Amino acid sequence: MITDILEKSINYLKFYKDRIKLPLELEKSKQYFINEEDKGNIITKDKEESYKTINIIEEENLFAEEWEKSGTLIDLNESIKYCTKCNLHKTRTNFVFGSGNHKSDIVIIGEAPGSEEDLQGQPFVGRAGMLLTKMLNSINLNREDVFICNILKCRPPGNRNPLPEEIKMCEPYLMKQLKLINPEFILALGSFAAQTILKTKEPLGKLRERIFNYNISGKVIRMIVTFHPAALLRNPHWKKPTWEDLKMFKALYDEYKRNKN
Repeated sequence: MITDILEKSINYLKFYKDRIKLPLELEKSKQYFINEEDKGNIITKDKEESYKTINIIEEENLFAEEWEKSGTLIDLNESIKYCTKCNLHKTRTNFVFGSGNHKSDIVIIGEAPGSEEDLQGQPFVGRAGMLLTKMLNSINLNREDVFICNILKCRPPGNRNPLPEEIKMCEPYLMKQLKLINPEFILALGSFAAQTILKTKEPLGKLRERIFNYNISGKVIRMIVTFHPAALLRNPHWKKPTWEDLKMFKALYDEYKRNKN
């Protein structure tokens, strides 16, 4: 009896999907889709200002989980900090949710926690974190002024690159964080974070010196990409172009504050 009801329900959903042409799947996590039709031009330093727009459209989910109903970052952290959706929970010491100002205009996004972050449960607390603090200070910002997080909330063993399945499980948490914080700007650190957020394979060199309009369910967030602090520790000669990126970011933020006031 129950099997018959389930089979009929699934068949109806398949019919509904075909009828209205929506990407409806029987998954627990929310899905986010890129609307390629709304992409505009790309801004570079010496060109007229126009923007590449990435639209993330949140589709209705019939199987919403409790964490999706969270109304604050504190509630969200409590709902997901024991996550076991991917194998990273087996090797983590701590779940690294993120830290900083919950209502900040700026969100800093990296790749994944490292060894120190895993031990302390906080993002960017090792040598790269100290450098990030200096980077922020150079444009008159403190860590308390921004919110800092990563694509993944758990450390990949040996600091390897995140796997596609791990990103698939963790990225909806990031989208929820962004919706709750409601920032005006994103600073993406490193190629992996930038490529994941923008759904692109373009190298970091082609993603820098651009301004992206990142649209999440109608909220437009302006985004700039620069080098990850860990990469700067290995390649000090990249500090100069990073400073150029930071000045570009500061100019955008200062303009926003002037217009806001």
